[in-house]
Amino acid sequence: MNRETASDARKKDTREKIELGGLIAKAGLRYEKRALLLGALIELRQRLNGDADERSRLTAIGAESFGNDGE
Repeated sequence: MNRETASDARKKDTREKIELGGLIAKAGLRYEKRALLLGALIELRQRLNGDADERSRLTAIGAESFGNDGE
């Protein structure tokens, strides 16, 4: 049972990473350097900290992008 749980956790983690990579590609950033992407994500995390308006603005942009291709 414990072996199955560990396997399920690894599968879930792998699926999540694949989905996050898909977001990078969807945003048109597939060919950017990893250091740039990580820096941008770290800065975004700092900008979103306590800024509900910015969070809402960016969520709307993302939702519109998903809506444009049926996701």
